[in-house]
Amino acid sequence: MVSYLTIKKEVEKGKIAPVYFMYGLQSFLMEDIIQAIIRQQVGSSDDPNVITYNVQETLIDLVIEEAETVPFFGGNKVVIAKDCLFVTSAKQDTKLDHNLKVLEQYLENPVPETVLIICAPYEKLDERKKLTKRLKKQTVVDCSPFDLKMTEQWLEEQVKAKGVSFVGQAKERLVERVGIQLLQLSSEIEKLTLYVGEQGEITEGVVDLLVARSLEQDVFALIEYAVTRRVDRALIIYHDLLKLKEEPLKILALIARQIRIYYQVKEMLKKSFSQGEIASQLKLHPYVVKLASKQIRRFTEGFLLQMLEAIADVDYAIKTGKMDKVLAVELLLMKFSEDG
Repeated sequence: MVSYLTIKKEVEKGKIAPVYFMYGLQSFLMEDIIQAIIRQQVGSSDDPNVITYNVQETLIDLVIEEAETVPFFGGNKVVIAKDCLFVTSAKQDTKLDHNLKVLEQYLENPVPETVLIICAPYEKLDERKKLTKRLKKQTVVDCSPFDLKMTEQWLEEQVKAKGVSFVGQAKERLVERVGIQLLQLSSEIEKLTLYVGEQGEITEGVVDLLVARSLEQDVFALIEYAVTRRVDRALIIYHDLLKLKEEPLKILALIARQIRIYYQVKEMLKKSFSQGEIASQLKLHPYVVKLASKQIRRFTEGFLLQMLEAIADVDYAIKTGKMDKVLAVELLLMKFSEDG
């Protein structure tokens, strides 16, 4: 199996396979490769030789019939089969009776003028199925969420393709601000490249100027300011979130989640777990673990447990009506500053 980034480069060079099997939860990556194939084969997704089916609504038999049909006015054709649930063990929510042998036979002898794309936007495949095994012998595109290394490599490829570059810690700052959503990262890169212009440089300052922080990033900064005795800055962020109609209890829950991550990461690092192992066990993105690993150096386990206890007390006080929710979170941030 070849990586998404390698497949993308091959497609852009005009090296097109007759059949692609795409699976994984990152639909953005799937669509990115599909559009790259369409550009190479027919030029535009509006071309009549680009045909898309949802196999929850259309028999795979008809999809293959289309793939075997001669393209309009000659040339090439792209046939896309979406939501191919039949490669998983999940029960299909459809009454369609797919003749999967037709697809298996097509895989043995695909039509040269047609690119057939089989899409399975699911986390797990049923590897026991004969069809799944056959599809995995085609050109396979793993559209699972990226690890940290691939995310950073993907970002570099994106800006390079647009003729600009990251400078200093700008790439890291962008991920801190946006998180790990590739679609949103792609949108922000468009904005940043337009701002700096061709051959321009994306700096940390440019990222700070143009890219708004996510709610999670605001909470991250809020905790950072509170525990480093800059409670005034923490309260500014808190009240900005309130102006954006964020609920104090939601903010409190996110603070608790972040502190819990700090505590778990600290405990696992102490037991010599690698950052990759921690990310896997806690089901976190490696970049989240990397950031947490930097922050926890200033905290003791005892302090983190005190913070969690204080959060639980505030949560109880709010839900039992003993404290006003806005004031309760304010006082909690002040307490963090005093204890930090």
